Amino acid sequence: MSLGTSLDEGPSGKRVVLLTPRGFCAGVVRAIDVVKIALEIFDRPIYVRKEIVHNRHVVEELRAAGAIFVEEIDEVPSKARVIFSAHGVSPEVRRNAKERQLEVIDATCPLVTKEHLEALRFARQGFSILLIGHREHDEVIGTEGEAPSVTQVVSTEEEADTVQVPDPQRVCYLTQTTLSLDETAGIIARLQSRFPAIQGPPAQDICYATENRQQAVKALARECQLMLVVGSQNSSNSRRMVEVCQNLGTPAYLVDDERDVEEKWLEGVSTVVVTAGASAPENLVQRLVQSLAQFGFSNVEEREIKHEDVRFSLPAGLQQAARLTQIGI
Repeated sequence: MSLGTSLDEGPSGKRVVLLTPRGFCAGVVRAIDVVKIALEIFDRPIYVRKEIVHNRHVVEELRAAGAIFVEEIDEVPSKARVIFSAHGVSPEVRRNAKERQLEVIDATCPLVTKEHLEALRFARQGFSILLIGHREHDEVIGTEGEAPSVTQVVSTEEEADTVQVPDPQRVCYLTQTTLSLDETAGIIARLQSRFPAIQGPPAQDICYATENRQQAVKALARECQLMLVVGSQNSSNSRRMVEVCQNLGTPAYLVDDERDVEEKWLEGVSTVVVTAGASAPENLVQRLVQSLAQFGFSNVEEREIKHEDVRFSLPAGLQQAARLTQIGI
């Protein structure tokens, strides 16, 4: 089906449109692979600080495979092996890990690492950093920790209107990678109005997968009566996809799996668009599609808005260990 084709109910009944791109991004694939490979090649136990990615099903699967999830480094026994999640950690966490002589495997998404390096660069140049994001999100906590004395978190346009910096000529902004493009644009515009000299990162911080999934949602939001986004409640990028659709006037809901769907949502609906956040596994999408068939949504079609082929390599140390294991050394 071409992009301009109407999604109105066809002669064969109600339909589900599966939106692509959806689901795992390269950073999530890398992080999950890190845990699975570590469990395979290293002696147990293997600890993981925080949720490796923000999806309950993924965490439960890895826990069942043997990973031990902890909230903080001090829960990990001295000299044990620990994996840092895709969201990154602050230098303080790294120092604590070193003091406890932990064997660290860093699964931080390379795009988050890029953001950390930007924060360090701006801080060393004497800039005040305005970090656009959600204060309690693991990624923001880690990025803020790179230069806490010069970083302020800005979460809303109202905060952008009131934030103060020592020198308006030396101020920059960075953004959490999983934010809404539209929401972020509004905050940046306010900051640019108040601080004409403000600088941003060389390339936008919002990651390719977040942008692609939001653009795909926009492409179909007005052509359906309902959008279901598969993702956990603590997944920032999944929540932003729901908001993007709702802001265009189409009902949208975030569902952890098919059990969250309420039958009343489907009343009067002929076309449901189904997509998934960047940390949601594809098997949950397929379970949702099968569940919708029970309500008469028997026609399923794919709609690709943008092709993705991004891949991230494993952390160097893990890559080497895996290679040695595979050749029997």
